[in-house]
Amino acid sequence: MLSYKTFKSEKGEDWVVFVHGAGGSSAVWFKQIRAFQKEFNVLLVDLRGHGRSNQFHGDGSKYSINAISSDILDVLDQINIKSAHFVGVSLGTILIRSIIDLAPDRVQSVIYAGAVVGFSAMARILIVAGQALKYMVPFKTLYATFAWIIMPGKKAEEARKVFKREAKRVTPEEFRRWLGLIPEVNRRLRKWMSEVSRPRSLYLMGGKDYMFLPPARAIVGKTPNSFLQVISGVGHVCNIERPERFNEIAISFLLHSPQHSR
Repeated sequence: MLSYKTFKSEKGEDWVVFVHGAGGSSAVWFKQIRAFQKEFNVLLVDLRGHGRSNQFHGDGSKYSINAISSDILDVLDQINIKSAHFVGVSLGTILIRSIIDLAPDRVQSVIYAGAVVGFSAMARILIVAGQALKYMVPFKTLYATFAWIIMPGKKAEEARKVFKREAKRVTPEEFRRWLGLIPEVNRRLRKWMSEVSRPRSLYLMGGKDYMFLPPARAIVGKTPNSFLQVISGVGHVCNIERPERFNEIAISFLLHSPQHSR
């Protein structure tokens, strides 16, 4: 089972589940825990092959988006969480979208931070380069290069440091498994573009997230029950780059969710 941590709130009853992206770990949420814990119980998970779950690679079943998403549902079952709000960043947002397909009754509302809902031309070039170079270039070098392209500039320096540090726990084999999921991710993104968002959803994006903000704008314009909030001056990992503003927007959204227990 995945490694996880819980932080109980003295005030709130609802749970918020935080889902990190590829190459990261639950450590990317360190600037959210205290603020969210004032209103919610908090669950942090380390995805298979990442963070403290770096020795866990599933139960031997096919490596797929559904399998990785089911790992998270197994944790919810383990600690008896019937339903929760979900907050994801980057590729973690795809896992949450998969959880909605697998177990819609478990998802009260969603915040997609740095949402991956489509790939720009630059993102597609990176994917092709990663597939071509994954056996020729050392994983850490490749990942550091990707991190700089996705999170450029001085403002994103802290976010890059966090991801580089956590990437040290991810093996090259695990990184290649995630790259191998890209065709499945593409198929799912095309499918989801035509579907109405069932839980109330907030796309919380950085104004300088040039790769992923345009596709997020497009999907919000097509899907009722979805909302977009842009944090100016920051990029892809907006929860690290401007945490106070991120926490303020995200907590307000969740507290006003119709599914929130008052």
